[in-house]
Amino acid sequence: MNTQLILNYLSDLNVNNNREWYHEHKAENKAANTEFEALVGALILRIGEFDSNVLHNEPKNLTFKLVRDTRFSHDKSPYNPAFRAHISSQGKLPVPVGYYLMIKPGGQSFLGGGLFADMFKDATSMVRDYIVGNGREFENIIHDPEFGKYFTVQGSALKNVPAGYDKEHPQAEYLKFKSWYLEYTIKDEELQDVEAFLTKAAGLFRIMKPFNDYLNKALANFQMPAR
Repeated sequence: MNTQLILNYLSDLNVNNNREWYHEHKAENKAANTEFEALVGALILRIGEFDSNVLHNEPKNLTFKLVRDTRFSHDKSPYNPAFRAHISSQGKLPVPVGYYLMIKPGGQSFLGGGLFADMFKDATSMVRDYIVGNGREFENIIHDPEFGKYFTVQGSALKNVPAGYDKEHPQAEYLKFKSWYLEYTIKDEELQDVEAFLTKAAGLFRIMKPFNDYLNKALANFQMPAR
């Protein structure tokens, strides 16, 4: 696997973020994409050692397109120069939550987990309600020393505890959240040694798993809204 080929292509796309360049370099895109899918495939096998629910996935079904939706953005550049994949028991949908990889040159790559999407109000309510009833379990997970060494719970949040929830609840701070996710930044040079990167990524995803499992218990009956 040649991760440098991925970084080189994305760096070039970042500098030449236009449709003409993109279409003139379809061969480079295909080569970089092939390497990324191979990396995702290897990662699936590593994750499968502690979470066999992901093993059935095909890498190509877990990746996201480079094309950006620019309708509501000031930035009209047509492409997001990043390769992304979400590995979960049911593919790349945001729920159930799984293991997220983004490769973006310039030290912007990261490993992630948890619920990134805050537009699904049902999902937000389900997690809040689960925290209300299972707050101690949540605290035990996020205050585990190994977890705390690498992760802090992030997410968009309200200023106040939402209506209908106890402002004095022990986990009131987390009831303000609309999404609950984890990120661990990866430096470009850490991607050079593929074997070392896979070992590190799998190790971090293993530490992340109890957090994902907690959210997935909360989201057990979630239905994706019909398009």
